[in-house]
Amino acid sequence: MNTPTAHVYSVTSHAAEDIVARRGGETLSAAQFQRDAAALAARLPARRHIINLCTDRYRFMVGLAAALLRGQVSLMPTANVPEALRALAEDYPDLYALTDTGEAVVPSFAYPADLSGAAADMPLIPGQQRAAVQFTSGSTGKPKPVPKSWSTLVHSARTAGARLNAPALKGATIVGTVPHQHSYGLESIVMLALQHGFAVEASSPLYPADVRAALESAPRPRILVTTPVHLRALVAEPEGMPVVDLILSATAPLPEALAQAAETCLGAPLVEIYGCTEAGQAASRRSTQETDWHLFDDIDLRQDETGNWASGKAVEGIAPLQDVIELTGPRHFRLGARASELVNIAGKRSSLPYLNNQLLSIPGVQDGAFLLDDDATGPVQRLMAMAVAPALTREDILRALRERIDPAFLPRPLVVVQSLPRNAVGKLPRTDLLRLLGRTS
Repeated sequence: MNTPTAHVYSVTSHAAEDIVARRGGETLSAAQFQRDAAALAARLPARRHIINLCTDRYRFMVGLAAALLRGQVSLMPTANVPEALRALAEDYPDLYALTDTGEAVVPSFAYPADLSGAAADMPLIPGQQRAAVQFTSGSTGKPKPVPKSWSTLVHSARTAGARLNAPALKGATIVGTVPHQHSYGLESIVMLALQHGFAVEASSPLYPADVRAALESAPRPRILVTTPVHLRALVAEPEGMPVVDLILSATAPLPEALAQAAETCLGAPLVEIYGCTEAGQAASRRSTQETDWHLFDDIDLRQDETGNWASGKAVEGIAPLQDVIELTGPRHFRLGARASELVNIAGKRSSLPYLNNQLLSIPGVQDGAFLLDDDATGPVQRLMAMAVAPALTREDILRALRERIDPAFLPRPLVVVQSLPRNAVGKLPRTDLLRLLGRTS
């Protein structure tokens, strides 16, 4: 029986003189990236698992490459907080953390201040080599580990680049507002840059002024990788926002009005990415022009009585998709609300995403969210909501909601707060919302 030859893939497609990263006024070349990765790989502790906690995006990329060279697996928790890191250390007792901002609560190794070394060629990495373990959000229980091979990450980046017409953006710089440890940031910033010769902005700007400065410091073409919550903040302060050449958005539903405002503000097409931790990035759509999602070329979608399943070169095995999916063609689909997002009150049906969109459409509401009250007694579901609206009262918001939604879905209570406890990718953990309301889960 013949054993097929294992496929191998490059860490980066950059030519030696290409720019891999920008940091302030400094540019970092692919030749330096290769030297730094080889030098760091030689110094890393002899462990199997690494948590790359580098906040500087270039250092994170060097750490990822060095781990691959050493055959170490990068663990990517959903949150870099002490509790999550300690829990991870219980499941992976041989782990250590690579840090550039001080020690962690687990055994750690500081990113060296000096990585000077001789020129080095970057060897090819076996496709079957386990590169990372990502983790689901844990909203329904303990975060689930999702292993990813190097070939899966490479094919995911390459098929996304093909959809985005990466050759037309040659030499682009990616500015991202999402953490590179998150699956979206890893795939749409780090891997997209490495596999298509793009540069990355080493910082991770969040606030409009910081995003503006990062974009201004990079020559065109420029790609902005962000989320709906960050886009909402950007379009609220559009004055002087530099033009970009492509906007990517993911992690939450994107209202069409916000997509339109973002394209006007930044002067570029906005492409929404659909995916999940298990399947990675799976489909895209131009949100201002189409409703249907278009599967990436290296991904197939299958439906059966048990659910929806993604497979293909860009997916690790066969991965479940949790959303309600309606096929509209061989490679196209529409999304419905998840079962956990559906609301049925006195025989009237709606969904949390729809109600959230109605709340956010009220002039003066900067942020907001509905959630179901699981502690409500009796057979009828109850809704709660919180809103960030400095110039509005609770009564103002309720009056506007009455014009937009059925009275059955009016929240009880509605609480006006200074801010919502969004995490690094803009999501709202239910436990944090309940804590804000003075309840426990």
